This record gives sequence, C-alpha cells and structure tokens, in this order.
Amino acid sequence: MVIRKYQQTDCEKLVDLFYRTVHTVNAKDYTKEQLSAWATGSVDLQKWNNSFLEHYSLVAVEGNTIVGFGDIDKTGYLDRLYVHKDYQRKGVATAICNGLERAVQGKITTHASITARPFFEKRRYVVLKEQCVKRQGIVLTNYVMEKHR
Repeated sequence: MVIRKYQQTDCEKLVDLFYRTVHTVNAKDYTKEQLSAWATGSVDLQKWNNSFLEHYSLVAVEGNTIVGFGDIDKTGYLDRLYVHKDYQRKGVATAICNGLERAVQGKITTHASITARPFFEKRRYVVLKEQCVKRQGIVLTNYVMEKHR
C-alpha cells in the first residue's frame, strides 16, 4: 500500500469510494434513510476538489485501486477519513491518520460517526460531546472528538 498526496484526478474516485463506504460499512449503525441523507450520490465535484486542495489530503493506493482517503485542515480539523469496504481492518485508516496527524501541530478535532468512534478512541481521541446533525431533514448522530498531543 502506498500513501500519497491527493491529485485532482482522484476526486471522482474518492466521491465514489465515499458513497460506497457509507452505504456498506456504516449500514450497521445507521438506517437506510440516514445513509441516503449522508451520502446522496450527488455531490459538487468542484467543491470537493477545492476542499481536498485546501486541506492536507492523503490517498491510500493498493496496486491500481484507491482503498482510502482522508484530509485535515490547517486548524487540525480532521474532516474526512474513509476506507474501501474490502480493505477494512487492514491498517489503511491507521496509515492515513498517522500521516494526517503528523501534518499539523497541537490538538486534532474530528466529528466521528458511530462506526468510526471506536477507531478514534483507540487512537486516544476523547469524546467531547455527542451531537445530532441534520442532513436533508434527517437526524444523524456523531461525536465531536479531540486528541491532544
């Protein structure tokens, strides 16, 4: 597995990986209605691309397949971290997260899904609060988590 910086040509593949991951990996913790509100299948590619370019964004590649990605901004907000459904529990998220955490100084904050919470807790993130966020009128639970270094 290779971890490399994001390239603009990755954007469509990352959007597809995001959609597929949410609708499979997160299905055990969220309803179909919640999953559809979270990952609609329709995103603004230019907006996502700009966000990846503004953040420190990493992509995990196995052979010719993108198996995961993540990004963090300059303030230490870890925005996205998604791993292909067939590459779960193989160290992909750990490798990406290690790279993202090294890119910033000070504390790191993320809004972790119910599914991702145990991963972040193993990395010494603590839950600051549980929150309910609305996506297209549908309520989803996640956790504001923080890690001090």
